[in-house]
Amino acid sequence: MKKFILSFKYAIEGIITGIKEERNMKIHLLAVIVVIAMGIIYKISKIEWIICIVLFGLVISSELINTAIENAIDLVTDEKNELAKKAKDTAAGSVLINAIISAIIAGLIWIPKIF
Repeated sequence: MKKFILSFKYAIEGIITGIKEERNMKIHLLAVIVVIAMGIIYKISKIEWIICIVLFGLVISSELINTAIENAIDLVTDEKNELAKKAKDTAAGSVLINAIISAIIAGLIWIPKIF
């Protein structure tokens, strides 16, 4: 049971580290706060809340994975390496795709409510 509890402790430490050290994570969290406030103001439906929460998780978790990949690569080498660059760029690309898709879906939810 102790190992199980420790696994949660380590995961929470990873989330906190990501928030403290990653600029893009702070931007994503600001977006989450704005969307939550808008959701309250515009009284979005339960299904719209579910969609937003899933998208929050998708973007935040992909940012954490991207950070883990970048840190692991930096641990292995600090020299310029084409494979390291490809790995970092690909991981960053996955975050960008998730953020773009989330923004498109946000537009579908919010534009009809605002205008």
